[in-house]
Amino acid sequence: MKKTVPLILLVFIFISCNSDKRKEYHITKKVPIIETYFNDEVIDNYRWLEDDMSKETEEWVVKQNEYTFDYLSQISLRDQFKKRLTNLWNYEKVSSPFKEGVYTYFYKNSGLQNQSILYRSKNNENTEIFLDPNTFSEDGTTSLAGTSFSNDGSLFAYSISEGGSDWRKIIIKNVETNKVLGDTILDVKFSGVSWKANEGFYYSSYDKPKGSELSEKTDQHKLYYHKLGTPQSDDELVYGGKESEKNRYVSGYVTNDNRFLVIEAAKKTTGNKLLIKDLRTNSKLKTIVNNYDSNTSLLDNQGSKLFLMTDFNAPNKKIVSVDINNPSQSNWEDFIPENEFVLSPSISGGYFFTNYMIDAISKVFQYDYKGKLIREIKLPGIGRASGFSGKKDQKDLYFNFSNYYTPGTIYKYNVKSGDYKDYWKPTIDFDSSNYESKQIFYSSKDGTKVPMIITHKKGTELNGKNPTILYGYGGFNISLAPSFSITNAVWMEQGGIYAVPNIRGGGEYGRKWHNSGVQLNKQNVFDDFIAAAEYLIENDYTSSEYLAIRGGSNGGLLVGATMTQRPELMKVALPAVGVLDMLRYHKFTSGAGWAYDYGTSEDSKEMYEYLKSYSPVHNVKNNIVYPATLITTGDHDDRVVPAHSFKFAAELHEKDSGVNPILIRIETNAGHGSGTPITKTIDQYADIFGFTLHNMGYKTLPKKMTK
Repeated sequence: MKKTVPLILLVFIFISCNSDKRKEYHITKKVPIIETYFNDEVIDNYRWLEDDMSKETEEWVVKQNEYTFDYLSQISLRDQFKKRLTNLWNYEKVSSPFKEGVYTYFYKNSGLQNQSILYRSKNNENTEIFLDPNTFSEDGTTSLAGTSFSNDGSLFAYSISEGGSDWRKIIIKNVETNKVLGDTILDVKFSGVSWKANEGFYYSSYDKPKGSELSEKTDQHKLYYHKLGTPQSDDELVYGGKESEKNRYVSGYVTNDNRFLVIEAAKKTTGNKLLIKDLRTNSKLKTIVNNYDSNTSLLDNQGSKLFLMTDFNAPNKKIVSVDINNPSQSNWEDFIPENEFVLSPSISGGYFFTNYMIDAISKVFQYDYKGKLIREIKLPGIGRASGFSGKKDQKDLYFNFSNYYTPGTIYKYNVKSGDYKDYWKPTIDFDSSNYESKQIFYSSKDGTKVPMIITHKKGTELNGKNPTILYGYGGFNISLAPSFSITNAVWMEQGGIYAVPNIRGGGEYGRKWHNSGVQLNKQNVFDDFIAAAEYLIENDYTSSEYLAIRGGSNGGLLVGATMTQRPELMKVALPAVGVLDMLRYHKFTSGAGWAYDYGTSEDSKEMYEYLKSYSPVHNVKNNIVYPATLITTGDHDDRVVPAHSFKFAAELHEKDSGVNPILIRIETNAGHGSGTPITKTIDQYADIFGFTLHNMGYKTLPKKMTK
């Protein structure tokens, strides 16, 4: 039941922009909508902001940005941060090389290019530009979103994102002539490209919404096959749309030997069906897993023998083998059994590589195709290793190693000997030897032990006065492992502390750790984050006057819930592209697929009441002093629609009783974050760091901060 009442006139209040100046502050008009959940009426005053196609919403965005950028422009720290970020970012970055057909390819960025350029060479001679994404648009907001080569390397498919949207275009090029073919595929979302020989490729998408493509619900994912040289309208629907139940995520990929098409179908972000089709005989689809109770994917095959990665009866994941002729779960045999650590496997050079996460730190082992352990790979240090993937016939592969204070180095690894050496090491104006990380374990509210890595300059005095960013995520089985960030390096070289707890809801300790932070257990995630803040304060790393909390997407929810539950705990809150209206998140784009983690307000009265109890939009209260808050979002974010952030900002503007600034910074022509040009990224972090230190009382940015 919904009722609309007459809209309330615009109101204005005053808040403090800085210590000696008060400014007129815009309050959003209220158009109350009353919605009933299980006989409980909820007033939604700002639902009109959900209409991203309306002129009123557009005008609201302009007004909010005017106020926000006027405030930020008065912070001298902002320009100082921008200068340092620009200088530090300006170093050459190179990817691992990879071979496709007769060419070897690699990505390179000279330093401040908005997008990395794809280069190629033949026989290591005459290196040339193959694809330059910087030419896609003048402002850098059209980005390269994915690439795929045909089996023989003669054809190249790449997808582009315009304005940061999840909606993509797929473009095909002839590798030898470097000419675009007339097979551009439009309106593609949440999809890779998987080639079937050189004949065509598989991709996934939703039906184009009838309303706003940036916010309308996208519910039924479908797998298509495009045959080269034919119009998109003739593309074959391979899976989805005909089944009795909706699958919100469907993907299809062809095995390396071009024999099998593998299809994964999921209703939510956890749990999938698995089906397979023999392309040589054009057989019917055969089911391997016929339920959504576990996560299973195909790693590789040797003829009819399949190697699957699964968490079926293995919360930390394992690799099993089975014959295609009898692929049901009852016939699975352990190939690399589950152990106490979370598995992330890859394949290259005729070997399996098992990357285990041990308290958020990598440990890697190499196995042959008989399941025999060949060796543990002794990594360069304590941190995160990634890569170890490639073609079966490779003699050498590449992996990347980094941690919170060490820029990523690429190593070349010989699969036979196990020896490796530096392939590429960055030349960067940052001395890692001046920094250190410490992993500690603290107790959450219910006594659960949670790891946290704290990184800062060596010799930092623990006096409770260090500016500190506490960063978290806590959801969707995603693990936060140590990795280098230029932005964090700039923060730390000025004396800041960067702390990352591996809270529940993530995947650091497998499915059990994930499930202990979902649905009716979601408060555990917030309790873990709050306990991390309390640990930092109790141990004099910082204090409430010098603590900022930060997170994006699901991490934006984390920040929103934490600041509304414990507003006195931090000085600054930085929720980015957050899921903030927990009663309506499932109404937009692909949000319904997040229900495994959150549940929905329609599931049951208990679930509704639980969501309402922590939903940031619904827990902003009158006469509360909230921390200085900078909400960030993008006007083209079609994953977590910006209305979440709009409504949260409006609630805070109306009800906050303090003098701390509550700002919303809305990046135009930008989405959820992927593909954001470097220029926009630098501007955004200069604003975030400048805002943070300014509200902690800092006026300048010397090497040693002074008040």
